[in-house]
Amino acid sequence: MKGQIDLILGPMFAGKTSELLRRVEDHEAAGRKVVLVKSSIDTRYHSSRIVTHDGHSKGCYATASLAELRDSLGGEYSSFSVIAIDEAQFLPDLLQFCAHAADFDHKHILVAGLDGDFRRQRFGQVLDLVPLADSVTKLGGSCAYCSSRALFSLRIAADERQALVGGADKYAPVCRRHYTELNEIRPAGE
Repeated sequence: MKGQIDLILGPMFAGKTSELLRRVEDHEAAGRKVVLVKSSIDTRYHSSRIVTHDGHSKGCYATASLAELRDSLGGEYSSFSVIAIDEAQFLPDLLQFCAHAADFDHKHILVAGLDGDFRRQRFGQVLDLVPLADSVTKLGGSCAYCSSRALFSLRIAADERQALVGGADKYAPVCRRHYTELNEIRPAGE
């Protein structure tokens, strides 16, 4: 098997995790052994499961880094042909791990993550994988305010940290117009 990297990008509530789990199920149905992993920072729904916003879930390894995952798997690492990574923006060694796993270990890597933060700035190393990727899928959701295509995550919680894990209590999917309008009315520092 040759190595491969497939990226699934988009804002909050675009269906990235649902698409990741759909692809995982396709690989499993084809008889491939898959390991799922997410950042241990993401404890919104469950600490050791990848969970979609509508409740679909699969068991996974929760880890602070992908090197830690490889150490945890030990000799079992070689038995997996597919590695599926959710919430990839939170993993500090994403680029190094994925490049090595695809190029030298011949793993098929599925990566789902945010392509930008609530300020529309790069978030983690997800965008660094674009030049290495075999495919890039950009998903969009539905704007919370007008039902247009949402390509951005609007932070509705008053918190300026880049990494703020949350769901609908902290973020809303928005179109370009609503992202711009709603950010203009929010006072600086909120």
